[in-house]
This record gives sequence, C-alpha cells and structure tokens, in this order.
Amino acid sequence: MTQSGWRKPTPGLLQAERFAEVGEQLSIPKSQAIVAVKKVAAAIGLKSQDLLLLDTFGAVTQPQDWERGRRPIVWASNHFLMEQTGFSLATLRRHVRRLCEVGVIAMKDSPNGKRWGRRDADGVIVEAYGFDLAPLAARAEEFEALYAHLQAERAACARLRNAITVTRRMIRAKIEKALEAGLRGPWGKLQDAYCGLLEGLPARSEGGAGRLESFLARIKALLASVETSFEAAFDWPDRSDAVQTSNGENDQQDTPKMTPSSLENETHIQTTNEPDPVKSNRFETKHAAGGAPQGQGRAPVESPEEVDLDISWSTHGQKRGSNVDIPMLMASCPHFAEMARSTQGYMRDWNDVHRAAAALRPIVGISEDAWNVANKVLGPAVAAASIALILDKSTDGEVKSPGGYLRGLVERAQIGELHLDRSFYGRLSGAGA
Repeated sequence: MTQSGWRKPTPGLLQAERFAEVGEQLSIPKSQAIVAVKKVAAAIGLKSQDLLLLDTFGAVTQPQDWERGRRPIVWASNHFLMEQTGFSLATLRRHVRRLCEVGVIAMKDSPNGKRWGRRDADGVIVEAYGFDLAPLAARAEEFEALYAHLQAERAACARLRNAITVTRRMIRAKIEKALEAGLRGPWGKLQDAYCGLLEGLPARSEGGAGRLESFLARIKALLASVETSFEAAFDWPDRSDAVQTSNGENDQQDTPKMTPSSLENETHIQTTNEPDPVKSNRFETKHAAGGAPQGQGRAPVESPEEVDLDISWSTHGQKRGSNVDIPMLMASCPHFAEMARSTQGYMRDWNDVHRAAAALRPIVGISEDAWNVANKVLGPAVAAASIALILDKSTDGEVKSPGGYLRGLVERAQIGELHLDRSFYGRLSGAGA
C-alpha cells in the first residue's frame, strides 16, 4: 500500500511518485511541461481524452506552482472535472488511472482519502492533496528528447518510403514497357519477384527506419536486375550502320529494333532523320461512333486543339522528335501523371496530354507567351511532353526556373540539338535528365 494507505500500489504509481519527487526540485514552466507530453502522447500510450483531462488539470494550476521546491497539485472535485470534460465518473477514473500508470501524474492522498488544499495570501500552495502534476516537470526534458528522436525517425522513414516509391515506379514502368513491347528477357520471373517483394513492404504503422532500409536494399537489388535485362533487350542500333562484306557490299547488321513491330501503330513520338514521314505521330480525331480509319476521312474539327497535327518539328531541314509514347511519358513523369489524371481524367491520346499540359502550364510557372512559342517551334505534342518533364523536374527541385528551362529547350530545338527522348529514358533509368 502507499504511505496514505488509500490506494493499491502498482509499478506505475510508484514510478510516478519518484518522478514527482524529482519534479519538485526543478523549475519548469507549465506550458513547456504540458506541450512536451502532448508531442509524444501517442508514443507513450496516451489518447486524446487523456490529454483533455491533463489540460483541465493544468488549467487550475498557477505559474508559481511549477517553481522549484513546490508541487503543482490539483484538488478539484470529481463534479468539477466531469463538468469540464464531459466524462462520466467511470470514464474520469479510467483516464486518471492511465495518466498515473504512464507516469505523467502522481496521486497525493490525504489521511481521510479526500482531495483538498489551501493557498496563502500570495497564492502559494501551503498544503494540498489530490492530483500531483510534478512528474510532468521531471519528464519534460525526457519527452523533448523523445520527440526529437521521433521527428528524426519520421523524417528518415519518409525519405526511405519516397525512395521505395520511386524504385517501385521504375521497376513497374520498365517491366510493363518490356511486356507491352514484347522484349526478350525474364520479365515474367521479374514481375513475380516484384509482386512477391511488395508483399513484404512494411506498413506505415509497423515500418521503422531499420525495416525500411532493409526493404529498400532488396528492392534496389531487384531494380538492378530489371535494368540489366532492360538494357540487354534494347540494342539501340543506328539504322545507318552497316557491315561491309568481303565483296564490298553493305550488309545490314541483324540487330533487334528498339521499337517492336507490334507497337508500330501505337501513338508515340519517333526520332528520325529520314525524309519519310513518321508513322502514327499525329493528334487524331475520330467520329463519335467508332471513329474513321486513317486516310478514309476525319471527323469535323470542333476546336483548334482537335486539329490533326504532326508532332515532330523541322529544324534546318531535318525532322526531330522524341521516341516517347504516352505510357512512357506518364511513367517517367509521375507528378505530371497524377495531376493530369486528377484534372483531365484518363490520357487516351496526345490531344488529352496537350490539354492537360495547357491546364497545368500556369501551375508550373510557364507564361502563355512561352507556351505559344513552344507549340509553334516544338509542335503541340513535344511542347506538352516538355511541360510534363519540367513539372516533374521542378517538383523534384531539379529546375529552379521553369520558364528559362523551356526557353532553353526551344533554343536547342531551333539549332537541331534537342534530344528529348534521352531525358525521359534517363528518368526511367534513374539517371535524371
């Protein structure tokens, strides 16, 4: 039993009494003590209603109660506390017990088991029995240190989860691209390994920095395997390269093409220096019912954005463009993809991408004049792809002046030195642009 004999002792109560003795020797402002415990409430097992009761206790103490050599004791009646908190008597007792067991308040019982106290003319407590808040003063420094540790842990976990998210997107984008394009490689096994690995991703409630670091190491190892297979599948041949045979004839090397034939009719931006026009590199309009095949008629143009437009541009007599289709653009620019889909819906074709880029252009900080110039010089699709790239790079902190960056792209395009596809493939490979 405790010294007063009215309360059954528990380890928590005994520890709280020791904290109260330490707190009596300290001078800690009330606000500092209460704020400190609030910051770590969840970590030490306190709930919102516990904090409500603690605030009620603190409100009836006075500043001098927290000075060295004194104890902030509250002798408010159960009726007063129930009025202030809205608790029933059973609920009030339950929260008092939790505060005691956690060690943030102690109980100082009177000989007759009643709470009471008195102050002198200066408001200093002369004698009091009730709820002792001195443990808060004793543990304020401990709680502040714990809060700093929790903040550091949260920041570390946030960085690790961001790194995991980026790695997941890169793996998923490359596997999906490889499967869609029919590239050679162990893509089925890699996809199974990826799905199996995700099952072990720690939940937010249970994922400490240590577990997240371990998971990040494993998923980065998988990414390395995916990148190796991806790079092996793409030989990146130059069409002009040929092997000179012994009889002086040119024999084209038997190397795999970067874009499989199954994707020839998919909407994309293709780089070419050949005089022939590129395939399917147009914003296409279709009839409302079923659409019309290419070359057999077009639906009436309803707005300037629906005009059939060639997305490659001409610089010094050469066609330049970017070998990036819509799925790759969305995978390599996840911030643009998320914002575009939330504002414009599903990106079905380059018309949708262009509309989304036009809508997001002010958010990026691109002026209307710069946007118009980009459309004129680069073409609508490449201009839209540029906005997507700039939005993601500025979100990641890689671009400080979006307008200046776009002007740089336009200037490079005008002299035939813009290779936008490298930026997108670089982002997929984690090498940046």
